[in-house]
Formats: sequence, structure tokens, C-alpha cells
Amino acid sequence: MSEQDELLSKAFHLVRQYLEQDSELVVQYESPESLNTKVDLSIPAIGVSQEKFLYLLETYLTYSVRTQHPQFFNQLFSGSNLPGLIGELFTSLTNTSMATYEIAPLATLIEQTLIAELNAYVGFNSGEGTFVTGGSNANMVAMICARNQAFPTAKDQGMLHQSAVFVSEQAHYSFLKAANVLGIGLNNVIKVKTDPKGRMIPQALQAAIEGAIASGKTPFFVAATAGTTVLGAFDPIPEIAEMTQKHQLWLHIDAAWGGAVLLSDRYRHFLIGSERADSLTWDAHKLMGLPIVCSAILIKHQGILAQTVSNQDADYLFHDHENSAYDLGLTSLQCGRKADSLKLWLAWQYYGKSGYQKKIDWLLEMADYATQKVNQCPELELMAPTQFLNICFRYVGNPSADLDRLNLELRDRLVKSGKSLVNYTFLKGQVILRLVLANSEVQRTDLDQFFENILAIGRTL
Repeated sequence: MSEQDELLSKAFHLVRQYLEQDSELVVQYESPESLNTKVDLSIPAIGVSQEKFLYLLETYLTYSVRTQHPQFFNQLFSGSNLPGLIGELFTSLTNTSMATYEIAPLATLIEQTLIAELNAYVGFNSGEGTFVTGGSNANMVAMICARNQAFPTAKDQGMLHQSAVFVSEQAHYSFLKAANVLGIGLNNVIKVKTDPKGRMIPQALQAAIEGAIASGKTPFFVAATAGTTVLGAFDPIPEIAEMTQKHQLWLHIDAAWGGAVLLSDRYRHFLIGSERADSLTWDAHKLMGLPIVCSAILIKHQGILAQTVSNQDADYLFHDHENSAYDLGLTSLQCGRKADSLKLWLAWQYYGKSGYQKKIDWLLEMADYATQKVNQCPELELMAPTQFLNICFRYVGNPSADLDRLNLELRDRLVKSGKSLVNYTFLKGQVILRLVLANSEVQRTDLDQFFENILAIGRTL
């Protein structure tokens, strides 16, 4: 066996061992100072031995957060997806770029097939799209498409108008980043009021649009959210679409978190009216469980992406030939771009449409179960109605205590124990714990254990 074969064999043994290991802990917590003393991070003058290299791999696994663990509820992604993992491996193995058909023939056809499939779920019957580096990037691509449609000279001359974009006050912070990058300005991102459930209020949007026009700004973009980060709220798309149509504004739906609900016949009504939008963000690395990153921006009408992002000054890359119509680089802001579509395609092949529908339905069932657990426990308080897969609650076992400080301390101890990982945020000025259900392998017993871990630490405080 060659040295390369031996290294591959031993490395894949670590992979298999990691996947099969039934770890009690989500993370073996160490402070940054402690971790720096345990691992030599310096770059050696001479390459390390195979033994040391394998030790470094094993050490990395030891101290990494196990996001596939049934007690990981910290982010809007979690769980394991074996076909997706295999797809990630084969993507890196072939190591190509999605710029041209010539360098990525089958990957190009796979991406086109998936973009068409995702568009069909949304209701974009003749749409287009591209895979991007995440939901934040997808939201920015949507905004630049809208900008160039509203201001045709912006692409060549820059922004010559004081414009305005509208998002809900619960929208993702990426819209502010996009406004900064595109020269629109943070002050021109107008946050629209939401109702008690965190949904954009259409009447407030109407007032905001009229106010912007009265102040001399030119509105051009409205972003609705399908699954807000904290409350899991879905903005009322049909009503918002009426406003955008009335004022001839681009309607984008940030469905990074909630887009996969369209895979379920039972719950796709959460996104009713999606076909009326001009664009939509879909993160397959969230509810479809793919390894990060696997995101797409979907556009309702053909030709807008190329018109927006193509510069036509790269004749060293894009050539006029029989397959040039398949060159996806002309519709992407990126040049070098991984074949992220492969892992989604393989996972969909593996589970099928029915398999993914069952996953989404199961997660909504688990959200109901978790909500019942909170409501049935006098030491816990539900802080907002559960609308999707976000369960917002707090520990109130000691009502005489400072509950904000108590819950921050509880969460800190829980994280450092490594037994469960859950995030916190602020809701109406109060600290809350946000349980996120994204791992379709989670069972009732896992949620039972999570709440037992919460209560055990809470009672010690």
C-alpha cells in the first residue's frame, strides 16, 4: 500500500468512526486560552509525519461542535445527511468550477435541473437562478437585480438616485449588508413594523412606501420573510404582493429558513402567494439538511441574471462555441464556484420527493411536541406562539430571581456542560432561549432529554 493509500484509508477510518460514534456530548468545551495550549497551531518548517497529520485530524474532530448531534439546537441548520456528505466529498474530489460547461459538463446540467425544480415549487414557471455562497449572498443578488431593473443606468454609472428598500423589523441583517455593498446606504433600508407574531404589517408597509416617496426617495425593493430567524414568522405574501404591484416594486422573499416547507403538501400553504414574487432565497443546507453551503437565488423571469451580472469582458474564459449557452458563469457574480448542486441532487435522489416531504412534516410535528412540553411544565414559559420550527421560551423556576440573568447563566452552563447546545436572543427586551428544530432525525426522547438538561441546570441556580 502506498503512503497516499494508507493516509486515505486511515483518514476515512476516522470519518467512519466519527459518524458511528454515539457521543454523549455535543461539544467538548474548552476556552480559547485552554484550547490554544492543547493544540499547536503553528505552521511547521518541514511537513509533519503521517502519524502527526492523523493526530491533527483526530484532534480537530475532538474539539469541533457535533452539529449532527440530536442535542444541537443552536442554529438554523443541524443533523447529518449521508448522501449530501458523499456529494460534498465528490465535489471536492473532482474540484471543478461552475463557470463554463467545458469545465463542469454534468454539474452544469445538474444545476440547471435543480434550479428548474426549485422554481417549480415556488411557482416560477419560466424562472432562472443560480447557486450562491449562502442566503445572505442570495438576498444581495436579489437586491442588485431589483436595483438594475429600477435604475437601468446604475450598473454602468452607479447609483444616481436616493432609493429606498423595505424589510420587516424582524428581517435578516443581510439586507443591511447588501445595502452597504450596493451603495444604497443603511439609512435607506426602512424597517417596517410587525404584528405581535413578528409578521410584516401590510398597512405599515403602505405607509412606509408613501413616506419614502414624500421624502424624495425612490422605492424599488421589498423583502418579505418566510421564516424569521427568531420567531419563525411568515410574512403575509399575498397582501404584500398587492402593495408591490400597486407601486411597481420588486418583491423578494427571503425563504432561506422556510423555503423547504414547499416540499410538504400539508404545510406548503405557509408560503401561499410565493408565485407572485420576483425572486426567492432558498437555503438547502437548512431544512434539507445538506452540508453548508447549499443556497440558491431563484428569479421569476429569464434573462435578468445575465443582464445584471455579466460584463462580457472575459474572453479568456467565455468563448463563442456550440455549448456557450450552457456557461453558467454568465449568470453568477462569482467566477470560481463549487458544484454545490451535486450534494443536493444526490440527496434528493437518495430520499426522493416523498422522503423530504416526510422530513418536513416530522419536524413540524416535533415543534408541536416541544411546545406542549414547555406549556405543560410550570418551570418553563412559552414567550411567543410557535409558528414554525422556532420554540421561544425561558426558564422561570425561580420567579423571584432576575430572569434575564438567570437564563443567560443557565444557557452558559448548558453550553459548557456540552450536553445540549441552544441559543438565546432578546424578545421585547427579555432574554429568551430559542430552540430550533432543523434535524429531521430528532425524536421525542431527544426533546425530553433537552428539557431535562434545561431543568436540571435551572434548579441548581
